[in-house]
Order: sequence, then structure tokens, then C-alpha cells
Amino acid sequence: MGVECMPKKIPMRQCLGCREMRPKGELIRVVRAPEGEISLDFRGKKPGRGAYLCPNEACLARARKSRAIERALTGVIDPSVYQALEEQMKAGEGHG
Repeated sequence: MGVECMPKKIPMRQCLGCREMRPKGELIRVVRAPEGEISLDFRGKKPGRGAYLCPNEACLARARKSRAIERALTGVIDPSVYQALEEQMKAGEGHG
């Protein structure tokens, strides 16, 4: 009866760059797969440990400078991975 009118709870996540809480759907997930590969997950469905970033390069740059992604994913990230993340972010800007 009254269950149908309850608003759906929106999951919130914190961006590693700007540290703002935003709805999970607005953020890009950086994921470390069980094999250790790090990539961007625009749909939020890939298996592995995830961390979140706003969909802009400034937040990626800020997170890289503060090593926030490395801390969140508990591992050292090669500079080539950051380059790949930047390219994926540029290519996937219209993901939503």
C-alpha cells in the first residue's frame, strides 16, 4: 500500500578529486580488477575494487597529484595507467 510512494534512495559517493559527495550515477568509477588491471567503469558493473571521480579531467589530475586513487585502490599506479585513464575519460565524456 504505502510502500509504492517511498522515494528510491540515491546512493552517494565521494569524488577522489574534489572530495564532494554526489549521486553515484554522476560519477565515473575507477576500478581495480581482481587481476590488478585498472580502468574506468562508466556503467559501474565491472568486478573489483572501485573508487569514484567526477567526469572531468581536473578531478582526475587532483586525485593523481594527491595519490588518492592509489590509496583508495591500495596499490601503486603506473604513469601509463593515468595516461590511459585520461584518454578513456576524454573518449567517454558523453557516457551519460
